[in-house]
Amino acid sequence: MTAPTTAAATARPAGPAAPAAPRRPRVLIAPVTVTPSKPLTPSHLKGLLWADVMYRATGQVADAALRYSHTAYHPTEQTLGFWEFLDRAVGDADFGAMDEEGIGALYVRFRQEGRRAPAAALRPYADAVEHQGWTHPAALRVLELWQRHYARLGMHDPGLTAHQPPGLALDDALGLLAADGLCLDQRPMGGPVYLDLTAQGLPLRQIVTADGRPNYLACALRDLLPLAGRYDEVVLLYDPDLDADYQLLQRVLQARGPAVHRVAVGRVPIDGRIRSAREGGWHGLHAGALLDALLSGHDRAAVALGARLYFLACLGPGQQESFRAGLLVQQVRRARRILDAGGAPGAPAAELIGRHRRGHAHVDAYRLTSGLLGRRPTRLPPDTLREVFL
Repeated sequence: MTAPTTAAATARPAGPAAPAAPRRPRVLIAPVTVTPSKPLTPSHLKGLLWADVMYRATGQVADAALRYSHTAYHPTEQTLGFWEFLDRAVGDADFGAMDEEGIGALYVRFRQEGRRAPAAALRPYADAVEHQGWTHPAALRVLELWQRHYARLGMHDPGLTAHQPPGLALDDALGLLAADGLCLDQRPMGGPVYLDLTAQGLPLRQIVTADGRPNYLACALRDLLPLAGRYDEVVLLYDPDLDADYQLLQRVLQARGPAVHRVAVGRVPIDGRIRSAREGGWHGLHAGALLDALLSGHDRAAVALGARLYFLACLGPGQQESFRAGLLVQQVRRARRILDAGGAPGAPAAELIGRHRRGHAHVDAYRLTSGLLGRRPTRLPPDTLREVFL
């Protein structure tokens, strides 16, 4: 039913329509995932807090989404191999009663064993992940413990224990790559599958072994290829050691339409040495132990902000500075002073945060966090400080 036209409306032509509000850019933030097999080390905390601040700050000035799916990366040999080791070497253990250090010690044993499980032994695990949404009880226990750390740090939970399968089956992802001329598939001849960007001056990269095992890059392609075209900008956060793979991933995703940015977040050395989690050595230095110690003498808000000041502003994007527990405590105390001082009432939060976009749609987490320090620190409104950092 149409509304009747009045004489008055007929006599007065309508004025120009009000201009539509500009559409906020759509930004997808996709950090590298941490395999749920050990405690969260200082290096892990740095990367996770970096992604958290970027996501929450970008959400103040854009339509931001955080893609962080453990489900998508369970099919890697690293994860399935550990699960096979647990069932073979440990059996029906009560993983629900274990802590992260106990499960992490088993992970160190697995890596020290150096045994590569045959593809046939891993296939039932891969099928259970793909078709039943199954996760090993040890990994579920670790993820549940991580949820507690996230809550104490005020971090956004992206669905740590949720079933979040990738949008493409492996064969479908390889088919898309082949259609774009980016896949060298030698499986019909009993060989592996390569991501082929040689025409763009980048080397071949194997992504699926001859016996069908996908690596981390193959899983990332399954997860992000169907998402990339929905966004104006995609931000990839990753360990510098993965730079070659992330250059390839950037090129492939850019072909789907969005601007794609790589942000490398360096690890945190311990006593001057960057250690792999496979070596252990996290006693007293993992997230659970650090938070227990900090929260015994400081309130949760100060710990949450102080951890971000330390891992982002103090350590920065590089990996030169070793972990210093004393400096972390200093930043927690400094955070309490910032919180007690209050924000700038009526300050335009979007403008303050938008200054740290550097021509991109996403916010530079390092520059924003560093802005809270210094002689003339940025003073965010209390609600914005809470939404981004607490």
